[in-house]
Amino acid sequence: QVQLVESGGGLVQPGGSLRLSCAAPRSIFSTFVSYVIGWYRQAPGKQRELVASVTGGGSTNYATSATGRFTISRNNSRKTVWLRMNDLKPEDTAVYYCNTVPNQGNSWGQGTQVTVSS
Repeated sequence: QVQLVESGGGLVQPGGSLRLSCAAPRSIFSTFVSYVIGWYRQAPGKQRELVASVTGGGSTNYATSATGRFTISRNNSRKTVWLRMNDLKPEDTAVYYCNTVPNQGNSWGQGTQVTVSS
């Protein structure tokens, strides 16, 4: 298990940008780097979906909805993963969570709310 803490959400206008952070303050380096970490989101009334993921070595994958607009990155020595979101759209409104990929029972944090609205 790795405890992950999300931050950085907020209210932004369509077309705006946000950067979300995911920290693992209690994890040791060798454990953190072994995990694929992903950003998930859950909009009201919808299932949670995986938006982007990054391996310990920095390889990335994106959902179609995120490709070209979102960038996931990580710094293993800082035990942190970021999600840079550009050109945000109202349909990006959701609670964003970070977790391992696959989840395999790792606990979910509180998430961070992203609201895209004019």
